Amino acid sequence: MMGKEVKWNWSSAIIGAASAAAASALISAKPKDPTFHVISISLTSFKLNLPVLDVELILTVHVTNPNIVPIHYSSTTMSIFYDGSLLGSAEVQAGSQGPQSCQLLRLPARLDGVQLTHNAVKFLTDVARREMVLDATVDIGGTAKVLWWQHKFMVRVDSRITVDPVFLDVNDQKNAAEMEVSLI
Repeated sequence: MMGKEVKWNWSSAIIGAASAAAASALISAKPKDPTFHVISISLTSFKLNLPVLDVELILTVHVTNPNIVPIHYSSTTMSIFYDGSLLGSAEVQAGSQGPQSCQLLRLPARLDGVQLTHNAVKFLTDVARREMVLDATVDIGGTAKVLWWQHKFMVRVDSRITVDPVFLDVNDQKNAAEMEVSLI
């Protein structure tokens, strides 16, 4: 029976096409790490309470969510280090971000002048060179909703930022973000 005619089955073709589309969607939905860049640092308060100096700043951070789903995140605190010592912190308020979008976050930060005095010699050298290296770390937890399932995630961001301590210009930065998604 070599000449037997094969009938085309439209339901099989539609199921095959739908399966291919679903597989393609799953491959493109693989979670991607967000990106973070400090755009600017603005001085908001400078208090000299001899022998201590307290500084308040606003960090403007550009955040990109490259994923195809919106995210919602809880509030947290970013730790700021100078020469290995905790220098201060910045508050990250709870919020959300749309899929494949970017936004600017304004983070109020407070630097402890006591820690700066412990590193006074290095700080004065950095001021003379007009180059100061700060390290920052933050863990951000939240949820991403895919269809009707909410998946928890945790993002760890480590940053090394070189600033001009006189004018507070951001000269260079290296940011690394690593995301873990809970599939349960």
